[in-house]
Amino acid sequence: MREQALKLVKTVREHGFQAYWAGGCVRDLVMQVEPQDYDVATSASPEQVKALFPRAVPIGAQFGVVLVLLDDKPIQVATFRGKPERTNCPLKLDASLRDFTINGLFYDPIEERILDFVGGKQDIRRKVIRAIGDPYARFREDKLRPMRGVRLAARTGFTIEDKTYRAMQEVASGILQVSSERIRDEFVRILTEGQASRGIQLLLEVGILHQVLPEAAAMVGVQQPPQFHPEGDVLTHTLLALQEMRSPSVELAMGTLLHDVGKP
Repeated sequence: MREQALKLVKTVREHGFQAYWAGGCVRDLVMQVEPQDYDVATSASPEQVKALFPRAVPIGAQFGVVLVLLDDKPIQVATFRGKPERTNCPLKLDASLRDFTINGLFYDPIEERILDFVGGKQDIRRKVIRAIGDPYARFREDKLRPMRGVRLAARTGFTIEDKTYRAMQEVASGILQVSSERIRDEFVRILTEGQASRGIQLLLEVGILHQVLPEAAAMVGVQQPPQFHPEGDVLTHTLLALQEMRSPSVELAMGTLLHDVGKP
């Protein structure tokens, strides 16, 4: 995958456009984790990207995203965000419109250097999830972002910065304006990427669980016979069960989360 992502950047640059690895793959590289996929940010338009690669399919026209297949390896290629023609640093503008600082990093695979305009490397060192700029503005741009922040916090073990956390709580109800498919995909990743118990706990704390799965939120405070469940209420029992999962399938993860959902 890495070789294909490097090849893609070289091809785009050979045709006069800027191109960098971007987002989660760069975060993983900084954290010394092998990326599972690669995203590329470029000055080329979706039409120009499609002209360069025979196997390219637009998957997010409104966001300027194209999926390119190189040797059957899928790589997402996105045009710089904002209005790059109005700035002398389109990469910095792109970074300012991303969700969280740890996802706002770029990597030049030719020169092998990281470009950080938002303090992402520092927040990785501090183990902090922080929205870029004004968290309310970032969450208005995409109301799924608070849920994504929870997933990142659960997956990495990082803490959520106070201002970002408060904004998540205040805009939690906005998640219902997001398509069910996107919510489902994010929820499944929370349950299956590791640390599902912490992910569900955070969803509950920020108020998102009440919106997307109120049946699970209803388990809070539902007591059980202490001789059989000395650990506490139904939610506590369920979170303990989630902790025992190891690389679960979607079915196992959902079954574990919902196995006592009838008790409330």
